[in-house]
Order: sequence, then structure tokens, then C-alpha cells
Amino acid sequence: MSAGLTKHSVMIAGHRTSVSLEDPFWAALREVAAARGQSVQALIGAIDAGRGGQNLSSAIRVFVLEAVRRPPIRQT
Repeated sequence: MSAGLTKHSVMIAGHRTSVSLEDPFWAALREVAAARGQSVQALIGAIDAGRGGQNLSSAIRVFVLEAVRRPPIRQT
């Protein structure tokens, strides 16, 4: 399976930066953002705000992994 890196430019806290992630992580990030009713840029901003000293791309990968491991929320 080929999972090439794709670089996207995003605005975080008023500054432009680029983020490189494998295509499956971008797809999962878009799904998580849509499920939360957020833009991908807003979600990346939230991840950035809570990442401490961790590399942003790594923080996004960990966030996505944790998001897909969580059981879905059941609506009643």
C-alpha cells in the first residue's frame, strides 16, 4: 500500500505553516473534522494548541489514531 506524503499549508494562530502527512491521515482528519462540525484548519488549530512540544505532524497522527480507536458516540 502506498501512502505518499502530501503537504498542505494551513493558518494557525495567525501564522501560515505547512503540514506533511500521509494521504490516509489527511482523509481521516477530514472525517473527524466533519463529524465534529469543524473545518480541518480549525481542528488542526485545536491540536496545535494542545500539543506541547510535540511535532505538529506527529501530534496530528496521534490525534487521528486516538480518534479512530474511540468507540462511536451513540445517539438516542
